[in-house]
Amino acid sequence: MKNILFAASEGVPFSKTGGLADVVGSLPKCIEKEYFDVRVCIPKYMSMKQVHKDMLQYVTHFYMDYNGTNVYVGVLEATMDGVHYYFIDNEYYFGGGKIYGDDPLFEIERYAFFSKAVLSMLPLVGFRPDIIHCHDWQTGLIPVYLNERFQGDLFFRGIKSIFTIHNLKFQGKWDPKVVQRITGLDASYFAPDKLEAYKDANLLKGGLVYADAITTVSDTYAEEIKTPFYGEGLDGLLRARSNDLRGIVNGIDYTDFDPATDRFIVQNYTVGNFRKEKKKNKRALQEALGLERDDKKMMIGVVSRLTDQKGFDLIAYVMDELCQDAVQLVVLGTGEERYENMFRHFAWKYSDKVSANIYYSEEMSHRIYASCDAFLMPSLFEPCGLSQLMSLRYGTIPIVRETGGLKDTVYPYNEFEHTGTGFSFTNYNAHEMLNTVRYAERIYYDRKIEWNRIAQRAMEQDFSWEASAKKYQEMYDWLIG
Repeated sequence: MKNILFAASEGVPFSKTGGLADVVGSLPKCIEKEYFDVRVCIPKYMSMKQVHKDMLQYVTHFYMDYNGTNVYVGVLEATMDGVHYYFIDNEYYFGGGKIYGDDPLFEIERYAFFSKAVLSMLPLVGFRPDIIHCHDWQTGLIPVYLNERFQGDLFFRGIKSIFTIHNLKFQGKWDPKVVQRITGLDASYFAPDKLEAYKDANLLKGGLVYADAITTVSDTYAEEIKTPFYGEGLDGLLRARSNDLRGIVNGIDYTDFDPATDRFIVQNYTVGNFRKEKKKNKRALQEALGLERDDKKMMIGVVSRLTDQKGFDLIAYVMDELCQDAVQLVVLGTGEERYENMFRHFAWKYSDKVSANIYYSEEMSHRIYASCDAFLMPSLFEPCGLSQLMSLRYGTIPIVRETGGLKDTVYPYNEFEHTGTGFSFTNYNAHEMLNTVRYAERIYYDRKIEWNRIAQRAMEQDFSWEASAKKYQEMYDWLIG
């Protein structure tokens, strides 16, 4: 039996702000339990739902030398879906009303505390991992501490670490002297070949330098981040470690996202009967949102954070032109004010064509995936992306830009070979996107049988967590030897 510990700042169902939580909550469930004992360690946030707090059992507590003082560390545990969770408890660091705060220095201080606490608790809970699998900058110091003060302890000797980059943009950066004081690391660690980058201490870089292996969430993103455009200043280091870097695409939970059983949608359907049944969802959504009732009108969905990263500057540039076409656009999400207001404006101007839902709702997202004909996702960069995987699952054909995980999971339609599961464009250009949308419109209106075959192929794809878990297991075996 091989022991694996996941360490992360969030995990479904206990805490979530984004895709990281889905990975941490879903992946351990799918790793084969007869070979691997996978446990998860996350902070115990005050903002957790009461129903989850009620599940927690006290394990132990201790005081840890941190930032010049002795700090309380509580350890609680719970089991969920067969996975053992540990929770690090400290009200000063994790007592706020939401998961992440607005003070970058405090964020560094509390996740440095978390990283040290994760390692310190292991001998006390009687679990010695062969591998600690760290996720994003919040756990970047775990491989560093493992190399530094914990190496002297026989318990920790030989423990390997893996560092997974979910989004390279977020790095945990601050003044080296301050970070040195907080972390207690020797000054020699704040050199350009270690934690220092462009005069800042960089926690993510620490993880990349000291981890035994590095992964990211798609093959294409693993290649992209070795280039200056996508590398966020760390492309040189990632090129240097390219032999230790691999991409493994994320999955989605195929029980949560299943058009055959989804409780949020009006009409369940399968790959066998979607041609007849799927449009009943569209009808119901058109009625609910006050759009023109028309089974034949092409409906395009968008479920996203409304930010530049997701390509909304492209959509804004051609929105008026797009609204001249025979399409309906349903948008769900929040984000930058200018994009929220842009969609509100077009929903007012073309009320029978555009629906702007400037909020987030799990139920509404499922209804959009099940009702729309196509799904638009023109991201500037996308480490993996989950929305396109959900839309494929529901036979809602993705229209994406060829970047990161989008390129790895959506295969462009080829009308001559009758292959592909979606439509894609290469350059980050508004009219190239619009031309691709209009090409999709042509297939939808003029070649409906072809369109349905694309949808069928999309629904037959397997981007479940089971497929990804096998690749992680191979990596664990390779690293442990």
